[in-house]
Amino acid sequence: MNGNLGEPLTEWGCEHLIERILIPADVLQRRIAELGEQISRDYAGKDLLLVCVLKGGVMFLTDLMRHIHVPHEIDFMAITSYGAGVRQSTGIVRILMDLQTNIEGRHVLIVEDIVDSGRTLDHILRLLWTRNPATLRVCALLDKKGRREIYVPLDYVGFEIPNVFVFGYGLDLDEKFRNLPFVAVLGAEAFPNLQASSPIIVGRRKSEAVE
Repeated sequence: MNGNLGEPLTEWGCEHLIERILIPADVLQRRIAELGEQISRDYAGKDLLLVCVLKGGVMFLTDLMRHIHVPHEIDFMAITSYGAGVRQSTGIVRILMDLQTNIEGRHVLIVEDIVDSGRTLDHILRLLWTRNPATLRVCALLDKKGRREIYVPLDYVGFEIPNVFVFGYGLDLDEKFRNLPFVAVLGAEAFPNLQASSPIIVGRRKSEAVE
């Protein structure tokens, strides 16, 4: 375990689960500030709507919008590809919560925590394009490009990451540890215990199986 990267692991109660910190908090915040500045330049004078994909994108959204210096609105979508009690993706994407905002003629920016296979994001893009936005772009904090199964356009990317199981900073581990201020890699020694109680998909979070 790498607890020597400047992050106080013991205060989060997950030090036994972490192999290493992939993206420290200060690096995350510095890159998010850069993304906010770039988005501010690109959307100057435009009617911007940020669409956050729940639940994982919440922390990213709240930090990102602090660095966007043009007027904008926010809305939320919740997506799933899992039935009750099922961890493996069914491959069928369902909308659990749709937008409350009419996006026709709006400049829409989707805010995602991580893009994996691209299937969920592709579904969202296809759906939202039918509602006639002026533009529709994607800002993803993490891009796991090595697992892509379907092409999806990413206009803003925080970090490209390898095919490892990551959690923290909005990304969950059995719905916990979203509150971590950094992105961590799950340790290999933690897999047997987690799989015994509730199997996970090695190399990805359960919630990113079709993303």
